[in-house]
Amino acid sequence: MENKSDIIVGLDIGTTKIVAIVGRKNEAGKIEVMGVGKSDSIGIARGVVMNIDQTVASIIKAVKEASEKSGVDIKYVNVGIAGQHIKSLQHRGIRTRESLEKEINQQDIDVLIDDMYKLVMPPGEEIIEVLPQEYIVDNEQGIKNPIGMAGVRLEANFHIITGQMAAARNIEKCVKKAGMEMSLLTLEALASSDSVLTAEEREAGVVLVDIGGGTTDIAIFQDDIIRHTAVIPFGGNVITDDIKEGCQIIRAQAEQLKVKFGSAIATETMENEIVVIPGLKGRQNKEISVRNLSSIINARMEEILEHVYYEIKNSGYEKKLIAGIVVTGGGAQLKFLPQLVEYITGMDTRIGHPNEHLATGAYDLSHPLYATGAGLVMKGFEELMKGDAQEQLNVTVKAPEVVQHSKVQKKRTGFMEKIFSGASKFFDEDVEGERKQ
Repeated sequence: MENKSDIIVGLDIGTTKIVAIVGRKNEAGKIEVMGVGKSDSIGIARGVVMNIDQTVASIIKAVKEASEKSGVDIKYVNVGIAGQHIKSLQHRGIRTRESLEKEINQQDIDVLIDDMYKLVMPPGEEIIEVLPQEYIVDNEQGIKNPIGMAGVRLEANFHIITGQMAAARNIEKCVKKAGMEMSLLTLEALASSDSVLTAEEREAGVVLVDIGGGTTDIAIFQDDIIRHTAVIPFGGNVITDDIKEGCQIIRAQAEQLKVKFGSAIATETMENEIVVIPGLKGRQNKEISVRNLSSIINARMEEILEHVYYEIKNSGYEKKLIAGIVVTGGGAQLKFLPQLVEYITGMDTRIGHPNEHLATGAYDLSHPLYATGAGLVMKGFEELMKGDAQEQLNVTVKAPEVVQHSKVQKKRTGFMEKIFSGASKFFDEDVEGERKQ
């Protein structure tokens, strides 16, 4: 079995399914999918772990399948996080540099980012990700990359994503119990945006709407900068529950009806279309009108999209999003969904497919439900490239360890190491002082 540092594994732990994708970069620099594993998600509700053992069993099943198909011994995975507990905030960081002669380097930016991880959060919350938006050098605003510039006062606007500590710990616990280490923890909406959005769309202004089983994730980009993120606690599972109640059928049948005959808009042509559902033991078959089915789906989908539109207006960028909306995720497969989104928001809409940034190969990842998994693989390679660039800047280059390491974990451990090293230094100085006396 292979075990190379240029192989990245994305693990999408969703409410309805768990997907493991193994990828590597080919000669052309495109990501080649080596293997895909998929299993039903049991133990997750609205993006949050509800049952550790069931979640671990589902993860093991998906990872085992991906490992067998790719021939890779999977030890490290990049994981996505979602859920109603995810929040975002804006904050500005300031660093006064010692010398005007010395150029601004990556270390100055890293210090600013480290400072953001030290912000005091409400009890039970922690910072998951810190995303620089733009930099200000000596009051000169709108700078995207200040490296190489001269300046004394370096400022930056940050988009900070926070979440419940317990939710993040439970995901990490599940991964460890499944026999792996978590290399990177990323907001699922950001991972999906990497796999389905183009550079032009990010520049022009775009809303990514990832409709999953338990949550709908939103990420707004404008001028190639992340401007707003949100998680709505509704997804495809709520629609399935509505069909189950409205049509008086069992949940498995409701899910099949939604996938095969579901439509976001009820049309006149559906009036005469009837679907026959097998009755339970000893009972008659049930006839369901496709138009009634679509009316049930339409009512709930309109509610979800109203929440999405509220977040777009709340971001303050509604009038600046030239590229409109890109819908992805498992819920994006409903018929006439782009038309319904355009009707409610008045914005141009398309369905986002994750295969746009992947090399063509044995595995077809064109389905929107693979968006997060593919994005997590891409995020892993981004971090790997950042690490390589940083190593080139350093005078002493150390050999990298086997696979990727978590940017988030690095920040946290770095912060704790600073505290302990500072404390030990203080005590050492105290003892040294006593000796001199």
